[in-house]
Amino acid sequence: MLTTNEIRTTFLEYFAGKGHQIVPSSSLVPRNDPTLLFTNAGMVQFKNVFTGQETRPYSRATTAQKVVRAGGKHNDLDNVGYTARHHTFFEMMGNFSFGDYFKPEAIELAWTLVTKNFGLPKDKLLVTVFSEDEDAAGLWRSIAGLDDSRIIRIPTSDNFWRMGDTGPCGPCSEIFFDHGPDVPGGPPGSPDEDGDRFVEIWNLVFMQYFEDPPGVRSPLPRPSIDTGLGLERFAAIMQGKRDNYDTDTFVALTQASADLTHQSVDGPFKASHRVVADHLRSTAFLIADGVLPSKDGRGYVLRRIMRRAMRHLHMMGTREPVFYKLLPVLIQQMGQAYPELVQGEALIRETMRGEEERFKAMLDRGLGLLAEETDKLTPGAALPGDVAFRLYDTFGFPLDLTQDALRGSGHRVDVEGFDAAMTVQRERARASWVGSGDTALETVWFEARDKFGASEFLGYSTEQADGEVQAVVVGNGFVKEAPVGAEVAVLLNQTPFYGESGGQAGDTGTLTANGLRIAVTDTQKKAGDLIVHYGTVTEGTLRPGQAVTATVDHDRRSAIRAHHSATHLLHEALRRKLGTHVAQKGSLNTPDRLRFDVSQPRPITAEELAEVEAEVNRLIRENSQVVTRSMTPEEAVAEGAMALFGEKYGDEVRVVSMGGADGNKSAWSIELCGGTHVNRTGDIGQFRITAENGVSAGVRRIEAVAGKAAETLCLANEQRLNQMAAMMKVSVTDAPERLALLLEERRTMERQISQLQRQLAAGNAASAGVEDVGGVRLASRNVGDTAPRELKGLAETILKQGNADVVVLISTAGDKGSVVAAVAPETVEKVDAVALVRAASVAMGGKGGGGRRDMAQAGGPNADAADAAFIAVREALAGAA
Repeated sequence: MLTTNEIRTTFLEYFAGKGHQIVPSSSLVPRNDPTLLFTNAGMVQFKNVFTGQETRPYSRATTAQKVVRAGGKHNDLDNVGYTARHHTFFEMMGNFSFGDYFKPEAIELAWTLVTKNFGLPKDKLLVTVFSEDEDAAGLWRSIAGLDDSRIIRIPTSDNFWRMGDTGPCGPCSEIFFDHGPDVPGGPPGSPDEDGDRFVEIWNLVFMQYFEDPPGVRSPLPRPSIDTGLGLERFAAIMQGKRDNYDTDTFVALTQASADLTHQSVDGPFKASHRVVADHLRSTAFLIADGVLPSKDGRGYVLRRIMRRAMRHLHMMGTREPVFYKLLPVLIQQMGQAYPELVQGEALIRETMRGEEERFKAMLDRGLGLLAEETDKLTPGAALPGDVAFRLYDTFGFPLDLTQDALRGSGHRVDVEGFDAAMTVQRERARASWVGSGDTALETVWFEARDKFGASEFLGYSTEQADGEVQAVVVGNGFVKEAPVGAEVAVLLNQTPFYGESGGQAGDTGTLTANGLRIAVTDTQKKAGDLIVHYGTVTEGTLRPGQAVTATVDHDRRSAIRAHHSATHLLHEALRRKLGTHVAQKGSLNTPDRLRFDVSQPRPITAEELAEVEAEVNRLIRENSQVVTRSMTPEEAVAEGAMALFGEKYGDEVRVVSMGGADGNKSAWSIELCGGTHVNRTGDIGQFRITAENGVSAGVRRIEAVAGKAAETLCLANEQRLNQMAAMMKVSVTDAPERLALLLEERRTMERQISQLQRQLAAGNAASAGVEDVGGVRLASRNVGDTAPRELKGLAETILKQGNADVVVLISTAGDKGSVVAAVAPETVEKVDAVALVRAASVAMGGKGGGGRRDMAQAGGPNADAADAAFIAVREALAGAA
């Protein structure tokens, strides 16, 4: 008996031997199809190849594709655990031809693999074809030897595939396995087709038309092939089972669940074990692909899946978190085929454990409320919607979890009442925001939030993704289209663009489609969780409903990411050096620099800054992995995480850890942060502090550069140093010593010049003579370019000569007037030096001066008014005398 892993390998190697490229599974989060919540088929990653928008270096491919169908129109969640073949996660095996081979080879390849390589009996197989596709029917007769009784013509859309309302399309042909007449059910197309006797195992899609407009088809110049074989269904057939949950992979998982809960696999909790096994797979793979539990979008679907499994574990008697303990069994079964499980094991385990701890805290009370309310109901009555909403809002019960809990009780949920309660809460939240004063500006975005829900941010794992235009805003209103040149604000259902928040600048880049281009110059968050792209339409006409490719400016994002990551290390280094009183008070992370404000009562010394810089660079050189986890704010703080200044946190936060374990902390730096960061600290490159200053009482600001900006700074500094060394005609090594010598020589010459200026000025002032003003001997002199700092000394020297009672000197150095007045001790009683300099200052365009009665100084911007200043001094002195 082949194991599931062996079947997967056999399939891929078979097609590789037929010239197909084995292509790894794409992420469960589709980057190139904005209409999909999750990847739901093998062809999703090749969609742009089929439409001609993308080319690959191969024309044949084969894959084992991870698929999730939970949420949206492809939602199997409610049936999982209660049927033989429903799953939220499964694997889709497929082979693809991009204009290479077509129907004959596709049918031959499939038939040979199924009957010869896997050895399924031909008499157990039958096929369907689209009723108008006689070509396919004839090929099945000639290649497989099937007679018409085993070629069923289906006239409905079930056997005609379309990519959308327009685009590539074509008929399908499906291979079915017949379990035999002892199993209830009829062949496909019959009234009993939903029975278990005939199981579809492989669907072959023949893309041979292009439909546009709807209903009008033309032949494709290069027809293509897209096939899909459900691995779990096929494994059940190959292992002689009628139930997917009886295959080897699921047996291992359900048995692990039974061992963990001490409940028999086939006992009363059989369905619960199956729910746990299925949901374990979807949980682990979604987290490995970057989805974390949250309140909206993909994260909320993940949360629903996780909590559904956790409730079933609770039903089986577990009281402590145990879901994560099943992860090693899954990795043992599937880790070799999907190494992302092994690589992401720590993140998956901690996310599962944390989510279950949070849910366990509310589960008992929530189930108690549900039981209490259910006891009040009459047989067949619906659980009131407001009760279901209270379970959702207070106890974290997704609606479908409440519905699942009521399964078999004869009760349902009043979904309309639940929706009404949800609407009331949204209106209340909106009214609360309106009260903040942002009403006029933000109203349009609240309308968008109510209509479309939160934006899905994909930027943690990609810088390019397709999105659907949900709304276009010009000015303060929605528009149906925006032409070339229009300044627009664009809302997408999903985007890799980061909206400015937490000190991190918003992304720039482009939104493009055929004949359409928007240059995005900024991205902002609106109404809490909408991501809005601001830019200009440079080509085409933008309309809601269009699919666009959103591409972030990689170099700019990388530079921002380096600066943002560096602030985490800087914050922790400052706390360790200066003390735990240091806390972030603000930050800015842009492509070319970072600015970081912290609480600190005194200036940070150059020596302290040097040590902090060295510590940050040490952590960068460690090149440790940057780990991101999701948890409650309380859990994060308990782990030692620091909350960021000015940020508002919801029920869940992203916790970013850098550096190895340190003491009681699991990492050197742990912070609550929703921004984008490097994968490893070494990706920051290098770090340099450029400035430190005060911004307000008790707050210091550090400015720094990281990554390429730090490299640019270092190169520029090196060039300046080389230039200075060349000017001094010495080597860079000898430059400091030479500069010190030149500075000392300059200081000596400045002292000599100053002394000579004082002697010259004193001599000139003395030779100028003394005049009598109201009985007071006044010595006044314009000393020209003498430095203002020399004036007091000169005035004292002249005064000591005993020939004057008052000395007034004016310097015109630097085209500004500076005045000093000195008054002899015996004259101070009747003459005030301050009054004299103020009079002179006003005359030179100044606003007064200050000092003592015996010595005062002032200035003015107009040096040319020196003579007028002396006149003003004489008038003031005459008035005083």
